[in-house]
Amino acid sequence: MVLLLMCFHFVAQVLSEAPPDRPQNVLFDNWQLTWTPATEKHNVTYTVKYQSLKAGIWKDVPTCKRISFTSCNVTFMKTEAEHGCVMMGVMAERHGLTSELAQACSKQGFSCSPEVVLSARPGFLTVHLSRNSGFSLEGYHVKHRIYFGKKGEPFETYDAVSSVSFPEVKEGEHYCASVQYLYFDYLVGVVSCTQCQVIPQSSAATKHLEAIVAVVIVLVILIPLFAYIFLFQRKRIKELLQPSYKIPNHFFLDVRHPYRIPISSDSPTEVCDDISSMDFIKQ
Repeated sequence: MVLLLMCFHFVAQVLSEAPPDRPQNVLFDNWQLTWTPATEKHNVTYTVKYQSLKAGIWKDVPTCKRISFTSCNVTFMKTEAEHGCVMMGVMAERHGLTSELAQACSKQGFSCSPEVVLSARPGFLTVHLSRNSGFSLEGYHVKHRIYFGKKGEPFETYDAVSSVSFPEVKEGEHYCASVQYLYFDYLVGVVSCTQCQVIPQSSAATKHLEAIVAVVIVLVILIPLFAYIFLFQRKRIKELLQPSYKIPNHFFLDVRHPYRIPISSDSPTEVCDDISSMDFIKQ
């Protein structure tokens, strides 16, 4: 009875768990495969798989099956693979649940992986392709499968014999590409690792951007300055702008010299007294 309950608990635990995440950063370098665990959980094992030309089936590498290490040497596969070219990948496994296959890529390029260099200029991204001299499938039927697109978006595929330029890419955006050999209609060897480039901006766009930045900086400085003046220095500005004035001297009466009011000769019957002086009181 106890054994039955333990089995039931184990089965319920397995069914309630989710499959592990697939390994990250799977790199192929000189027939040495390395990767980074996607989870810190224990009891996770890894199985390296390969696919040869025209096989279409991923098979286990016998010496790298359910291992706890994060690397594996697959040199012996070089002699067993057709034309010396295989695709490689790694799967994680925990409690009988397996992750998706994480396909390996090559940074350096070798006889079964193309060397790729990206160069960007305003409005264009060029994928420079250089076929290795040691490639064993030389001939007219060897092409390149290019995976190209904006970073963070699904890539589109393009088949080409030599280097390709992609026009109408947006300036200031990241664009990425990876390349794999194509023999007839079959993918061959390890794909190159994804590379990304930022598309530079043209001189006109750069000047336009610089002008916008300059305007923004000026506004950031002037707006607080004008606000301070308007709120706290308005009265002083009015005083400074008020014109200076002075009352001319002839507007004032000199009391030291008496003024006489002339008497009209046309009024002989009118009797008037002479005013000797007048006092003005300033209000």
